[in-house]
Amino acid sequence: MTATQAGEAELLRGLLKTPPYRKTLALCALVGIPVSLVCFWFLAGLHELQHLLWESLPHALGRDAPPWWWPLPLLLVAGVVVGWVASRLPGAGGHVPAAGLAVGGASTKGLPGVVLAAVASLPLGAVLGPEAPLIALGGGLALLLRDLARGPGTPQASVLMGVAGAAAAISAIFGSPLIAAVLLIEVVGVGGPQLVAVMLPALLSSGLGALVFTGFGRWTGLKTGGLTVKMPEAVPRLDAADVGWGLLLAVVVAVVLRLTVTAGQGVAAFVTRQTVARTALCALGAGVCAAVYALVTGRNPAEVASSGQATMASLVGDPRAWGIGVLVAVLLCKTVAYALCLGCLRGGPIFPALFLGAAAGVLAAPLPGLGVVPAVAAGLAAAGASVLRLPVSSAVMALLLTGSPGMTPVVILATVAALITAELLPMGRGRRVGAEPAGQRA
Repeated sequence: MTATQAGEAELLRGLLKTPPYRKTLALCALVGIPVSLVCFWFLAGLHELQHLLWESLPHALGRDAPPWWWPLPLLLVAGVVVGWVASRLPGAGGHVPAAGLAVGGASTKGLPGVVLAAVASLPLGAVLGPEAPLIALGGGLALLLRDLARGPGTPQASVLMGVAGAAAAISAIFGSPLIAAVLLIEVVGVGGPQLVAVMLPALLSSGLGALVFTGFGRWTGLKTGGLTVKMPEAVPRLDAADVGWGLLLAVVVAVVLRLTVTAGQGVAAFVTRQTVARTALCALGAGVCAAVYALVTGRNPAEVASSGQATMASLVGDPRAWGIGVLVAVLLCKTVAYALCLGCLRGGPIFPALFLGAAAGVLAAPLPGLGVVPAVAAGLAAAGASVLRLPVSSAVMALLLTGSPGMTPVVILATVAALITAELLPMGRGRRVGAEPAGQRA
């Protein structure tokens, strides 16, 4: 053991012996339970409201599916409400999705705005995921519980509690404490004793939270719309064609998604002034994309006006039900709607990006020597890396979603290719996902 390693080990031992850190660690172990319960009901409520608006209500009107114009009034309402929240309530309803996935900066004052903006955005057809509101909700609730328990109020303790709450929320939506741990390792960006000090509370909270979340879901029978993918065929043996096409697909996906995120940042700048009117206009534009898709293909507009988590499962599970024309239409319309929603509504950027990556993989699967499994694995990895710009998290996410360890080489290569492409593009040099101001890190 070198002198540096010995010093770091002694620093960690000293930290573990301090009463404030041990109290914070105990609080973090308890935080995962109430945070996961709140996140469960929050996700279940969003799922039920989406089901009511997009399935039950059209059925009550005598329709098997929503008509083509259905997204227009819903997303117009979403834009008006989110615009009002952003201009009037503390916290502006949460961070703008075009800025990436933020973990730091949890606040108790912004919780009402975060919840209201998420409820107005996600069930009404925003092309965004629930992960960002959940992270804000988990971090804010953790700080609120810390205040109620009169826990340590130092900046370091606040960061640890916020990260623990965010970890419980992330493990809830992705169904795995492993993704939460890996994502936070990359986002927080610390090493040595600092890494252990941050990850111990996060692992405790996310592990306990995952147990509570899973057990409570089985007990109530309610669905929360978690992100899952079921591959339609046995995992093939990788060959040169899989790797070659996978690398090309990764580069294309990275270019398209970085352009999309840049467009979303432009939309965010556009709605900064005259927030309500411009937010409503951009949200209505996303509704137009869904309506055009329904008119052109004759399919459900919800395939565009949604986060894509449920649609992705059916897409990958039964790719033959999607013709080439339909795949091209959903990619074009959902990409434009995604860019608009990134800048004007509230939610997370991950789920729609993963859907677009999976859809691109299904579209590319018929290429000579390629197949659905390696193509989708490469598309998922490239989409995560180009939007999150966190390579390890993106690779782990793609592997866990596909459930195909044999795809590890193509996933890693696609992740690296997409990340390099995204970083080299001029629009890829902006603020890194999850970056926090100096002094907010533990």
